[in-house]
Amino acid sequence: MPLFSDIWRIGVIESPIQAVAAAGGLHKAPVRWLPEEPSYAFLADPFGLWRDGRLHLFAEAYDYRTRHGIIDHLELDADFRPVSRSTVIREPWHLSYPVVFEAEGETWMTPEAFRSGTFTLYRAKRFPDVWEPVTTIAFDTPAIDPTFFQWEGRWWCAYSPDGTQADKQGKLHLAYAESLQGPWTPHAGNPVRIDLASSRPGGTPFVHEGRLHLPVQDCTRTYGGDLRLLVVDVLTPDRFEASASPILQGPTAPGRYTGGRHTLAACGPVTLFDAKWIKASPQGLAIDIARKLRLRAARRSL
Repeated sequence: MPLFSDIWRIGVIESPIQAVAAAGGLHKAPVRWLPEEPSYAFLADPFGLWRDGRLHLFAEAYDYRTRHGIIDHLELDADFRPVSRSTVIREPWHLSYPVVFEAEGETWMTPEAFRSGTFTLYRAKRFPDVWEPVTTIAFDTPAIDPTFFQWEGRWWCAYSPDGTQADKQGKLHLAYAESLQGPWTPHAGNPVRIDLASSRPGGTPFVHEGRLHLPVQDCTRTYGGDLRLLVVDVLTPDRFEASASPILQGPTAPGRYTGGRHTLAACGPVTLFDAKWIKASPQGLAIDIARKLRLRAARRSL
């Protein structure tokens, strides 16, 4: 762990994502913050669904002591306070960005798992806590922050490629298919966008004023430094044209969480987001050294 560590926290904006877009940011509606996690741990990448009047939130749970992301589920009450929590997907590889949605009569989750070298589509066997892998999808690169959506009769996935940090944070790829389980075809123009300020996916696509909007990260000053909306003019298997909005304004009274935002997710009458503070502490170096010593000892015991 470096001396400086990103610590994320999840907030719930009491406003639909279209109103956030119209306002140009998160500053026009009340925010309900989820509780902070223990030291050097965080929740990030929130996505959710409503069932029986309760908001079911899925997020990456991360601890710097292990550097291994897992997917947790939190059920929130009417005041957006967690009333239950459990880990619902854990794999040998790091997981994050658990987009969850309903389609084809099922509930699906598409967590990022690029360190596994592939992508796995999950289906709810028993919502919200039992998920089964359905199929793997081979894109033209291990997909970072894969974001699935339907547009004009096709399934689409927006994602960033593996590679250098500039690739991961500053390039946008697309793929399309006739059905969710594929087969998937990479867009002819990949990467369809190269711009550190507006390429890496950062949340759920949505339609506003008749146009497709894709939340994207602005990583020009830091990873997950800000959010913009990529407003799509043309999306076909052969063409992609879009323009980026100005940076979305942050929420009011964020406390110390002013270091960035990198997820904006539609969830009916509310919008989910995360924000970070950049923690500076020598303790982070000590945690990383201890983690590496544990790994070394585990390898020697094999």
